[in-house]
Amino acid sequence: ISSCNKIKYMFPKAHAVAYVMMAVRVGYFKVHYPLEFYATFFSVRSKQYEFKTMLKGEDAITTRIEELRRKRLNRAEKIQPKEVGIFDTLNIAIEMVERGYKFGNIDIYKSDATSFTVDYERGVLIPPFIVLDGLGESAAYSVVEARKEGKFLSKEDLLSRTKLNNTNLEELDRLGVLNELGDTNQISIFEFNFDWKSL
Repeated sequence: ISSCNKIKYMFPKAHAVAYVMMAVRVGYFKVHYPLEFYATFFSVRSKQYEFKTMLKGEDAITTRIEELRRKRLNRAEKIQPKEVGIFDTLNIAIEMVERGYKFGNIDIYKSDATSFTVDYERGVLIPPFIVLDGLGESAAYSVVEARKEGKFLSKEDLLSRTKLNNTNLEELDRLGVLNELGDTNQISIFEFNFDWKSL
């Protein structure tokens, strides 16, 4: 109130108070509900991601930030708008990681299409599908809808029931997201260990 009484310029006092109240709310959640705060921030404010770097942890994030910072300061080398977005995202990511929190991997059964979620059991942030380059919202939502109908039997099944393309599938596979899925729905007799002596 004392601060409001000192405001002399043409800026509504109520607007100034609203800014301060919002800052207090943001600070409160950042301190007391950090994972929820970062999940919201990355979902709402971040537009560009470099998920492989974020997943690798503090050293990888710090190295990449320094690379982008040097590129930003180097007039001979032009930084791309996408890289500016990645730089901003990584700066919040390093803050989160330095506070002791981590990113989990994408999970075909837990990841949301477009929003980061909190895995309370492991204390990590689960990224949405759209953090992968080339995986659009339509494909991301198709995975969320398809998994409601039941578990995926194989990579082939995942591909046929969703709008993912082969490139998306290969990227998810490289990240280890599809480790529990076989390539096709067919079962090979060679996968079984028969006890021939019992026959």
